[in-house]
Amino acid sequence: MKTKKTILGIALLAIAVVALSFTTVSKITVKGSDTMVILSQKWAEVYMKKNPSAIIQVTGGGSGVGIAALINGSTDIANSSRPMKPSELEKLKARYSTLGVEIPCAKDGISIYINKANGVSELTVKQIGQIFAGQITNWKQVGGVDANIKLYGRESSSGTFVYFKDNVVKTDYSPSCQTLPGTAAIVNAVKKDKFGIGYGGAAYAEGVKDCKVKKDDKSPAYAPTAETIKNRTYPISRYLYMYLKSRPTGETKAFIDWILSPEGQKVIEGIGYFPVK
Repeated sequence: MKTKKTILGIALLAIAVVALSFTTVSKITVKGSDTMVILSQKWAEVYMKKNPSAIIQVTGGGSGVGIAALINGSTDIANSSRPMKPSELEKLKARYSTLGVEIPCAKDGISIYINKANGVSELTVKQIGQIFAGQITNWKQVGGVDANIKLYGRESSSGTFVYFKDNVVKTDYSPSCQTLPGTAAIVNAVKKDKFGIGYGGAAYAEGVKDCKVKKDDKSPAYAPTAETIKNRTYPISRYLYMYLKSRPTGETKAFIDWILSPEGQKVIEGIGYFPVK
């Protein structure tokens, strides 16, 4: 015969099981741009502290990888440091009968990293393009010492690779450009290479010199700062995006609404990027 204590214990266990069944844990997956990883991880960390029922998983891999994951249905949000390509939009439309939803969520200045020992401190956009296209190969050609320029860049799945190619290089990259798997790897390579040059998000520029950039020969040179990116005087700036298959609902909508709120946008400044407005 069951005792009163046993019966009470069973009843409490049953109540706990029922309560647990009504506790909804919302999991949101975010994948894509390596430029945006540290920012998205911080957003997720702060949001989950405020909303314990939410689980947000953030991974990188590059903008192209994130967009491919969105198309094949393996992520809720694709982070991208470039706009989606027409071919990607067509694939999304073919699979889901939608062109998706584009959400600009932050601004970034693409920094030009050079070694601190390098005497060059500013370059024009055209010179930078010619350097990465292999048309300028010696630092002497841009006011530096007589030494070969070593190029470090991103892999082709990177949105930064695509944006930089389309807007700065404007042709194929030099075959001598060493592709590295992330912005942190580029910064590390330039830090160790006196004659190296690389590019990537402004938030990663630690231990290297942030080369100032001129729109053309007659323009002043600017470093990527909150002010120069906001007023668009820094010549190589862009939006960072989140892409979804359709309009967000539930916890995903709540998370995105929070990112775009003053509180979420304030997180951006602490990471080294810039608010969308």
